[in-house]
Amino acid sequence: MLLGIVAGLAGGEPLAGAVGWLGQLFIRLLRMIIVPLVVTSIVTGVASVAAGAGLRRLFSKTFGYYLLTSALAVTIGLVLVNLIRPGVGANLAGAETQALPDLAVSTSPIDLILDIVPPNVVAAAAEGSMLSVIFFAIVLGITISMLQPRHREPLVTLFEAGFEAMMRLTRGIIDYVAPIGVFGLIVNLVGTTGLGAFQALAWYALMLFCGLSLHLLVVLPLLLYLVGGINPIVHFRNMVEPLVMAFSTSSSGATLPVTMNAVQHKVGVSNRVTSFVLPMGATVNMDGTALYECAGVLFIAQVLGVTLGLEQQVLVVFAALLASIGAAAVPSAGLVVIFIVLEAVNLTGPQVELIVGAMLAVDRPLDMARTAVNVFSDSCGAAIIARSEGETGVDAPAPATSSAAG
Repeated sequence: MLLGIVAGLAGGEPLAGAVGWLGQLFIRLLRMIIVPLVVTSIVTGVASVAAGAGLRRLFSKTFGYYLLTSALAVTIGLVLVNLIRPGVGANLAGAETQALPDLAVSTSPIDLILDIVPPNVVAAAAEGSMLSVIFFAIVLGITISMLQPRHREPLVTLFEAGFEAMMRLTRGIIDYVAPIGVFGLIVNLVGTTGLGAFQALAWYALMLFCGLSLHLLVVLPLLLYLVGGINPIVHFRNMVEPLVMAFSTSSSGATLPVTMNAVQHKVGVSNRVTSFVLPMGATVNMDGTALYECAGVLFIAQVLGVTLGLEQQVLVVFAALLASIGAAAVPSAGLVVIFIVLEAVNLTGPQVELIVGAMLAVDRPLDMARTAVNVFSDSCGAAIIARSEGETGVDAPAPATSSAAG
């Protein structure tokens, strides 16, 4: 990033024009993987649920908790971005005020439901109607989970293999292409707008840190205390190791073994609940990502001078909830699926892509914080659900030997 800033200041617009295509190539690669990544992620997460009666009850509780916490996170992002308005007056990508072309917003809830249900899922994927694709993936995953084991298991294995392949491809793009792509995007940004753009990005990052901290330190502890009757301080102390790893790796998937060990041996949740709730959470429960996507899309709209009304913002919230379900447990996955929410309100085009590229400049520390929130939300869910299942001893004072178990 620093190299891009220096090069942009030194080379100006001529250099920006010469290397800007590197950033465009990176954005195209991100958009290329959205459909297969989201479909395999959602189908794998939902279809892995077995059809036993006890597990159906556990699934209902788990999915209900994940929807609740994600909705609370999105609400925090929505409120903060409307109060702070970090994108107003920002000069990112030389964006000028523009009218919002043909908003993809229905005039009634019935029309919205009809728009989400695709008459042709292949056409929906080709046209970038990602909400329709997500709906199809959820329905397909639920249907697969209801099949007999001899039919279900081969399909689950197929989608799991596809998901692993897509995660490896995503990691490859982030690890090897992102540095070059971000360089091109930053050179283009600084070469055309100067350093003034980073003031808006700083406010944007600060706003997100405040929102993520509020969710991590206030909302989730309140849920632990009010819903689960659990001491949030004890739970937080038991989860220090997974939180540190989540913050360091920016990957809830890589942190999952450490999280499961801490939840089972330190928090005191049974293996039955731990092995069900946490793997599912690492796939579909992305509170921090949902908050980021909602706030990020509204920030982009503010930069473009676009006013999103109440109906459009409700659609952003709904799209962020669905898109966060499809976010893979790999670093910077939230940046990939933000295009789903942007397309839901028809915020597309070169200016939007350049602003998303500018947001990459501050994404790494934000991704670390998002992952910590995601992991902590998973652990809170496991503890609350264990209590609802009648388990005792959850987040009791740890015995002297618990550190060895962790």
